[in-house]
Amino acid sequence: MSSVIPFFVRIADFIDTINKKVGHAVAWLALSMAIITFTVATLRYGFSLGWVWFQETYVWMHGAIIMLAMAYTLMAGGHVRVDIFYRSASVRYRALVDLFGTILLLMPSLYVVAKYTIPYVLLSWSRLEVSQEAGGLPGLYLFKTTMLAFFILLFLQAIAIIIRSSTALVTGEYEEESGEDFEGAQGG
Repeated sequence: MSSVIPFFVRIADFIDTINKKVGHAVAWLALSMAIITFTVATLRYGFSLGWVWFQETYVWMHGAIIMLAMAYTLMAGGHVRVDIFYRSASVRYRALVDLFGTILLLMPSLYVVAKYTIPYVLLSWSRLEVSQEAGGLPGLYLFKTTMLAFFILLFLQAIAIIIRSSTALVTGEYEEESGEDFEGAQGG
């Protein structure tokens, strides 16, 4: 049993590494989105210039940021949590909350997302869908693919949480992500 636990912990670490890399890459996308948004506003209101494709760029970036950073945010503890009891609770209690929350709430939600998203994205790819706006961006099917990435990354992160929670129940030690990237937002 003792050789099995490190194997699964390595899997959880690998999943965390994937989501860290995606999260850090998406942070750069957020900077790009801010620059493009500023440029669109300046051109539109300062010089009466505008292009639909340019405006759609930052809207699509915003959607991609949300879809691609969700799993990273979950991994880093950046989601809102009502932790009146959780923060000061024992390791086993926190592991149980995370395990059952992931299995009973997150996984069924991901099932619903997958059930409706996969056909939606496949249909978009089969049509090589483009923006419905005249002068809009081509490749809407690529943007919609971020919904599949959302599902895959969040599913993988759920697996990592299940592994870490199960390991904590067995060992009594909970190795969770520190949330260091979100400490300022959490006030601590």
